[in-house]
Amino acid sequence: MSRPRRELPQPLKRLLKLRLLLKRKKPEFVRIDQWRYKRIEDSGWRNTRSIDNKIRRKWKGWPKPVEVGYRKPAAVRGLHPSGFVEVLVHNVEELAKLDPKTHAIRIGRTVGLRKRIEIVKRAREMGFYVLNPGKRVEEALKKELNTAQTGQ
Repeated sequence: MSRPRRELPQPLKRLLKLRLLLKRKKPEFVRIDQWRYKRIEDSGWRNTRSIDNKIRRKWKGWPKPVEVGYRKPAAVRGLHPSGFVEVLVHNVEELAKLDPKTHAIRIGRTVGLRKRIEIVKRAREMGFYVLNPGKRVEEALKKELNTAQTGQ
């Protein structure tokens, strides 16, 4: 099944491309000594405080510190790469509050197969872009479509 495409305005399209380029240039921000100690290996960025810290002093050859200049353009910050605003949906009623032209839906992970099928059906009727329909849902919808066609 084809997914609805959002016609993006030219400035937004340009900013999405720019965001992608900036993401490629952004370094991995690592905590000081995370390469040395296993206990802090995956703890994420912590701000440096020591007066002798090489990362804080931005020495050549040391990891880059987090700085405001690495932010993405404000107009596209938080958008899905397709240009839609992602919205988490848990039931069919939540679709009524959304706009198919600006929102893409992501079905919550705790939603079961039966309700997921209902959400995907209704979302496609309304013209939403469903980010995670799931393989089993697609198979169920195809099977349902085939039985409807052979029954006629």
